[in-house]
Amino acid sequence: MVQNQYHEPVMVSEVVELMRPVSPRLMVDATYGGGGHTRALLEAFPGLEIVAIDQDPDAIARGPVAPAVRLIQANFASLDQIAAEICREVTSDDTSCIDGFLFDIGVSSHQLDEPERGFSYRRRGPIDMRMDRDAELGADTIVNEWPVDDIADILWRYGEERLARRIARAIVAARPIVDTTQLAETAAAAVPAAVRRRKHPAKKVFQAIRIAVNNELGSLELGLEAAIRWTRPGGRVLVISYHSLEDRIVKRRFAAGTAGCECPPDFPVCTCGRVADLRLPVRKPLRPKEAEIAANPRARSARLRVVEKVGS
Repeated sequence: MVQNQYHEPVMVSEVVELMRPVSPRLMVDATYGGGGHTRALLEAFPGLEIVAIDQDPDAIARGPVAPAVRLIQANFASLDQIAAEICREVTSDDTSCIDGFLFDIGVSSHQLDEPERGFSYRRRGPIDMRMDRDAELGADTIVNEWPVDDIADILWRYGEERLARRIARAIVAARPIVDTTQLAETAAAAVPAAVRRRKHPAKKVFQAIRIAVNNELGSLELGLEAAIRWTRPGGRVLVISYHSLEDRIVKRRFAAGTAGCECPPDFPVCTCGRVADLRLPVRKPLRPKEAEIAANPRARSARLRVVEKVGS
């Protein structure tokens, strides 16, 4: 596995092997982070060029891991424009030209380990959670200004928290909440002791607020559509997700692309004209091996899905 103190990349060998049949020459790493996946891909495929994207200025400030990497600070919600510009440079028109896209969704090890970023409920820091520090909305606004109904809604939708309203009321009652430790303690105190013993309730609370702050699910949908559009026939899109909300979006979009004719079975010929533009090289998501989980417990919830573009 590629070691990287900034961020420990997950399922590196699986990513490389899934791209091996493609023999990629041009890829987009849509979630650069510490560059771990990018480095592994460059080592595996001589001559590969990678356009690496990250919205976190901390990742950008570290610079590219190799001369063959072009680094862009952006949210992958804008991937359609970025990929279009890349392909115009390569093909002089709007022909899909990219051999592969890689998404490693969610928060990085660096972001979790830096208390001042406010991502971790285990470390005292400001209530921030912005991946792009220039973004207007921070977690503090949600925690200390939003009404109970709105907080409860995001805890339910993005955290799948059954006690969302109860926790939301506790957050509003505890205002002003000044740091992540107080927010975590407020969430824990709002639920029965039996619930706290199973899993720290702040985990779902922090996940939900972080997703809302960064519009992570909306960005994923936009980025995924762009990746599929600009992948050349025979190229692949790989997505590593860490919770069911992300994985559900990826699974449904991949399934929609692999669906062909929708005519009733008794029709003698197809009249809908629908043709699948994707295929699944691996039908089920790949999971990290036990050895990787032992070395990097944060990999435990990872799921890797891959789809291949078809067509002439």
